[in-house]
Amino acid sequence: MTNRKLKSQSQGDGAEDPDGGWGWVLVVALFISTSLVFGLMRGLGIFFVEFVQYFEESAQAISWISSIGLAAQQFFSPLGAALCNAYNTRLVVMTGGFLSGLGLILASQATSLVHLYLTMGLISGLGWGLVFSPMVATVMANFTRRRALAVGLGFSSIGLSSFAFNPLFQLLVEKYAWRGALLILGGLSLNIMACGALIRPECRSKASTKADPQSRLSRPDLLQRVSSYLEVSLLCERPYLTYTLGVTLFNFGYFVPYFHLVAHSRQVGFSEYRAAFIMSAAGITDIFGRIASGWFSDLGRFRVVHLLTFWTALAAVFIMLLPVSSLTGSYTAMIVMSLLYGFCSGALTSMVFAVVPMIMGVERMMGGLGLLQLIESCAGLLGIPLSGWLRDMTGNYTASFVVAGSFVLLGSLTMTTLPHYFSCTEPPPPQRPVLVDNGDTLNLEQKDSCSSKFNYQTVEQTQR
Repeated sequence: MTNRKLKSQSQGDGAEDPDGGWGWVLVVALFISTSLVFGLMRGLGIFFVEFVQYFEESAQAISWISSIGLAAQQFFSPLGAALCNAYNTRLVVMTGGFLSGLGLILASQATSLVHLYLTMGLISGLGWGLVFSPMVATVMANFTRRRALAVGLGFSSIGLSSFAFNPLFQLLVEKYAWRGALLILGGLSLNIMACGALIRPECRSKASTKADPQSRLSRPDLLQRVSSYLEVSLLCERPYLTYTLGVTLFNFGYFVPYFHLVAHSRQVGFSEYRAAFIMSAAGITDIFGRIASGWFSDLGRFRVVHLLTFWTALAAVFIMLLPVSSLTGSYTAMIVMSLLYGFCSGALTSMVFAVVPMIMGVERMMGGLGLLQLIESCAGLLGIPLSGWLRDMTGNYTASFVVAGSFVLLGSLTMTTLPHYFSCTEPPPPQRPVLVDNGDTLNLEQKDSCSSKFNYQTVEQTQR
């Protein structure tokens, strides 16, 4: 199913060469949309301090705002993937852009933390979930040889926006207070709708046009269709489960510095703008990390999964060293450690998504990405509040960063248990069944190493 959709989209884009054509326009759309999702999400650390002072709540209670938004983005990613498989990717992404902006606009009128949980967390998080996985899968489907570089270029905006947004958010808060700043950011987020409009409509198959719109599916057929949209069969495959566990452990600690580094810097005595610039410094090297790792990966000197493990282990070490560098009160030491962390965190992000098609195959990438985001959402929900709870218990953020780095390091070690991990060459591509149309019927096509085909008739007569 997903394979047919991705193929038809590529043909609809007029890009017979999957490494050129309209795919580069989609990279630009990914560049802008990710900056307005994760770049904005990273800059919310500025509002963390303001919320603590305004609502007079604990760090743990305020941390739930960001964690709900992050978890909602990941939890609703399968919904975005399923809707794209069933309907129209352009419409799904544009709807997500509208919801992300709407949530921030409503949050500007918040009178309680519960209000912020529902608007800034749930509504905006739902919008981000409908944007991220479809945009990434659409870009990756248009590239083969330059896939890691394309994703790295698209994700480089996260570092750029992290550099620009932190001082900008601080300026907006000082000039318009946090309510006015959120209102402006909500309007800015609506630009994601324009990015979604750049996705050209997919070509519909003949089978879908012949289907009776008033026909009703039986329960088994409906469950089978939903399962195919979400790629639930991946949960029975060891490589996917191992990889998902590793990424989930990353998620426990990866986002902690982006939400608590500014607050930690303020606590150790740095001014508001100096604290904001520490996070901006990480954003600078984040840009170079994403592009450099994508370019180096495409050279083929090392396996992508080995590069992912390397960058993840380094990022874990630097996360744990962030509070240590502030013990002497040296601003230069904090900047240097932030620069090193930013480079490694940016480098590993490109690798995380570049490994995905090697684990599940390109044909199941849309649903597989959504399912991956769903599973790791539990870590996104609990990781940041855990960091806030440790701060409340200890009075500082040292334990928070050490525990966060430990989770990332554990995820890196988990990657070494993947099948064929210690092989110097890439294993053969995964041999997985692919749903394809054949006239009015649905067949199951599977390719072996000799490119022979085996078709199995199924009971379902029509499929979207």
